[in-house]
Amino acid sequence: MILRPHDRIKLDDTNDQQFYSFPRFVTHVDDNFIQQLTQLYRERLKPQTRIFDMMSSWVSHLPEEIEFAHVEGHGMNEEELARNPRLHRYFVQNLNQNPKFSLPDQDFDAVLNTVSIQYLQYPEAVFNEIHRILKPGGIVIISFSNRMFYQKAIQAWRDGTESSRVELVKQYFRAVPGFSEPELIAHQSGTNNFIQWLGVGAKDPFYAVIAQRI
Repeated sequence: MILRPHDRIKLDDTNDQQFYSFPRFVTHVDDNFIQQLTQLYRERLKPQTRIFDMMSSWVSHLPEEIEFAHVEGHGMNEEELARNPRLHRYFVQNLNQNPKFSLPDQDFDAVLNTVSIQYLQYPEAVFNEIHRILKPGGIVIISFSNRMFYQKAIQAWRDGTESSRVELVKQYFRAVPGFSEPELIAHQSGTNNFIQWLGVGAKDPFYAVIAQRI
């Protein structure tokens, strides 16, 4: 196991479904981050493929000009998912209570997770599921910045640095046999972390850790 029991602790240990019971129709990163993410998707995702947008919301940041065969959404708030125009289908599930997806084996060409990886308490189990539902050669893109709902992020993430969080996500991939060595794309902001976390000052840092099912 990558995480020890205390690494998984959240400051707010109430049921996550209660925290996400009301919709938040906002973006949790700045426009610069979103533009970089959309461009990354433009470069790495192929038209007419099947996409699983894990821990999604009311927007998926997919390139408007690319048509996908199917985009499956997952999240914690049904109102947000229902408003997402890119989703062909969606479901609500608390992965910290049940990390198993009711999805077929080897059914998706790509799995995406945007600025939500910090909330998973059992990432080892979830990454096993990601591997299971991916087709051979399928890609996983985990993107994140340094913002978070502090009370809902796990302790290993809260206590970490930006570089240690990158290494943590890489370890999630390495813990599952059958993923390629993770690739990192990073554009750091150069701004004081506390100031950046408050959402003021310079641009948000951009991190994406990418791997494929071998």
